[in-house]
Amino acid sequence: MPDESTAPGEGAHTSGTGRLVMLTAWAVLLLGLWLWGREATGLPDTATGDLAGLGRAYDGAPLPAPAKPLGPSAPRRLDIPQLAVQAPVMSRGLDNKGAIVPPPFNQPGVVGWYGAGTAPGAPGTALLVGHVDTTTKAAVFYKLSTLRPGEKVRVVRADDKVAEFTIDDVQVIPLTDFDADRAYGTRKPGRAELRLITCGGTFDRTTQSYTANVVVSAYLTATGP
Repeated sequence: MPDESTAPGEGAHTSGTGRLVMLTAWAVLLLGLWLWGREATGLPDTATGDLAGLGRAYDGAPLPAPAKPLGPSAPRRLDIPQLAVQAPVMSRGLDNKGAIVPPPFNQPGVVGWYGAGTAPGAPGTALLVGHVDTTTKAAVFYKLSTLRPGEKVRVVRADDKVAEFTIDDVQVIPLTDFDADRAYGTRKPGRAELRLITCGGTFDRTTQSYTANVVVSAYLTATGP
């Protein structure tokens, strides 16, 4: 979870009752993200997550050191070179269940950013969500579970800076084993971190939902114009 002295994405000092309210709001958001994964509609009999790869450990070359975080600035585009993804990003809020409102289904190539939270590249954990598919075709995060630690993700921001992140963890988390802190909590205080989130596992035709969430974790390792 984020440090108790900071609200998600803001870094403002809180104490006492304010800190309790902040923690409660963050817990509601994390629960909402879990619910969002349960409610997606998908292609029947589609498998989107490699459950055998749950919690992949990186066994290659040492990962780079984290870069100094940037100030806040809204994301404009998400680039994932390994997947040939260049997707526009739109700011999204929460629905009445506390879940991030995903991009409209008629815009399957768009990524949603939790705009009230951390900006990608700023200290804390920025949250980006995208559809894995629609009822008729694959969507922007269809191949998200194929990413590997050490690969790069770039976010082009409104301040014309590029925040480059290095992936350090890819998890396909069954909904029956969901842990919000493990999935979305900040891994190391002081870093700028990023989570890419979509549905995964298999599509259950009985419940009309996916059986897992794909969560890709990355941290800021370079910045540039």
